Amino acid sequence: MKEKSTNLLRDLDGKIAIVTGGTRGLGRAISLGLARMGATVAMNYRRDEASAAQTLAEVRAIAPRSMLVKADLEHESQVRAMVTRAASELGGLDILVANAAATAFKPLLEAKPHNLARTFALSVNGFVAAVQEASRVMGEGGRVLMISGMDSIRNLPGHGVLGAAKAALESMVRDFAFELGPRGVTVNALSVGWIDTDSARFYANYLGCSYEDLLRRCADRSALKRLPTLDEIAAVACLICLPAASYLTAQTIMVDGGFTLSFPAAQ
Repeated sequence: MKEKSTNLLRDLDGKIAIVTGGTRGLGRAISLGLARMGATVAMNYRRDEASAAQTLAEVRAIAPRSMLVKADLEHESQVRAMVTRAASELGGLDILVANAAATAFKPLLEAKPHNLARTFALSVNGFVAAVQEASRVMGEGGRVLMISGMDSIRNLPGHGVLGAAKAALESMVRDFAFELGPRGVTVNALSVGWIDTDSARFYANYLGCSYEDLLRRCADRSALKRLPTLDEIAAVACLICLPAASYLTAQTIMVDGGFTLSFPAAQ
């Protein structure tokens, strides 16, 4: 008998997803990727109404029931309300992608208490609140994915506060995986190298170099001698959310084209 083939392109049919920071940059690419695989997506944003409206229109062209959920993830009450509203209006929750992050680029020696407080409140506290709230409605086959970055494992000038927050999040991913594993929910992190986003442009200014030169140097460090598209990173995020990824949990998966493994002095 011929084995029935699977269609990975629609394997998320009927699934409900929340993507924080889901209307710009990598979050937007993930939202679109999940929609193309069949999911209905609730996209969180904080203040950029124009980008939110544009992304919603693009996602709804694929997944008509998708929605926006405005919330400042620095505030726990707004995080919990975001998850509750999305799950209530869309009829449940299967996937939580914690993508949003914010920080001030500066040396740790110059970091102020409010820099640490905001970065950790939005990234760490917001993640914990979102997972706690999602766990109330997420059942067997649920997926939690946290978007991390290479600053959690290596020095990046000015990234001391955000790197510490990302390292804490990767640790929490492991613990959440064991707490939610008995329910059939997987929890993973996706760590990215250099990607072309607004934040990357701000960082180039912080370093005092041209953005084009920074991109060229980062591409040269990659094993593939190029930088990724946002869709390439989003594709991996979506694969981790598939039902077929049911035994992948408690992991931080690096998707950086070999960037963090490159020997700095290599030509």
